[in-house]
Amino acid sequence: MNNSGFSVRRRFLQFLAASPLLTTYDAFAAEVEATLGEQLKDPKDVINVFEMQALAKEKIPYSHWGYLSSGVDSDLTLHANQMGYSRFQIKPRRLVDVEKLDTKVNFLGAAAGSPIFLSPIGSCGAFHKDAETGVARASAAKDTFMIISTQASDSVEQVIAARNGKGLWFQLYSTNVWENTVAMLKRAERAGCSTVCFTIDLPGGRNTETQQLFTRKDTRFCEECHYDGKQKPMFKDLKQSGLVDPKLTWDVIKRMKDVTKMNVMVKGLEAPEDAELAIKAGVDGIIVSNHGGRATDTGHGTIECLPEVVKAVKARVPVMVDGGIRRGTDVFKALALGATAVGIGRPYCWGLGAFGQPGVERVIDLLNRELAICMRGSGTPSLKAINSNYVIDTGHRNPDTLA
Repeated sequence: MNNSGFSVRRRFLQFLAASPLLTTYDAFAAEVEATLGEQLKDPKDVINVFEMQALAKEKIPYSHWGYLSSGVDSDLTLHANQMGYSRFQIKPRRLVDVEKLDTKVNFLGAAAGSPIFLSPIGSCGAFHKDAETGVARASAAKDTFMIISTQASDSVEQVIAARNGKGLWFQLYSTNVWENTVAMLKRAERAGCSTVCFTIDLPGGRNTETQQLFTRKDTRFCEECHYDGKQKPMFKDLKQSGLVDPKLTWDVIKRMKDVTKMNVMVKGLEAPEDAELAIKAGVDGIIVSNHGGRATDTGHGTIECLPEVVKAVKARVPVMVDGGIRRGTDVFKALALGATAVGIGRPYCWGLGAFGQPGVERVIDLLNRELAICMRGSGTPSLKAINSNYVIDTGHRNPDTLA
């Protein structure tokens, strides 16, 4: 296709993307993958995260793409996370002064220019050589907060240095060797992390069938990534252990607080009953999460869990949510339902896989722009102005929201 033909087709697809009655996200993403992949050479030309997803899929090796895109079992929860947002409709207000927007947030001392945080995803080096260090530089450039995974390809010291020594939280898998857990907490604290996000939704492994299917298609000899004994930086010099400890109960929160001055959040909570237990245990914050659909295949999206958790918390601690966010309107809905901030995972990794650090920056820009448009269109000049009066729970999901 010549440049003239590409330009015409591009304008047509942009028209379709803005016309939900004429197409679905699924059809749009398929069209992008089939016709535009070789044409988009600059991240600034990408118009939404679905295009970035299609580009990343072309560039990331099969097995690594399978790791990134997989849910568990039949991927029901993975899809529910995204479809869940379609259950809620936005109810805008008019003739409100929205010339100046305030999107700044402060979450447990984490000040940022946007409520969109970068959730932890392990092994970012599998998607691009920039890895977590590139993600850190991108997030710092865009005044966006970041959470680094225990399973990061780059060390916590290297990543926080890329953020000029600040603006990083640490996601923790508590191993079945408490000595290791303590060592990781102390190392993250020394590096400059202010909060630990303790992941509680994987007590006993997971069944990632989609990942296995993609791995079958990958004929590369991948010893560089996966040879026996290769360790992630956070596990250097630690005793051999399992990644998680299935024996843990709520008393682990106090044990953590006894050995670290960092704030202790729990990540992976979905039930209001657990929110009450978490607060009684002394947590400083909650992340409503199901591991991006990679924990238990419940079929329940995190945005659908959020209102009950927020109600149970009663503003005693701040609440985040992640899973399934693909649009600025999704961010708006989560804030309206009580989240102080939201996390994105796969979208920024799509940007990383497609273009490295510049791709991550583009994803952040796209979602921030969409959020700003939604805030103005809804009559909410600040994050504080967004509340439950701006959303309607229809009780029904729309499967066409899947990309």
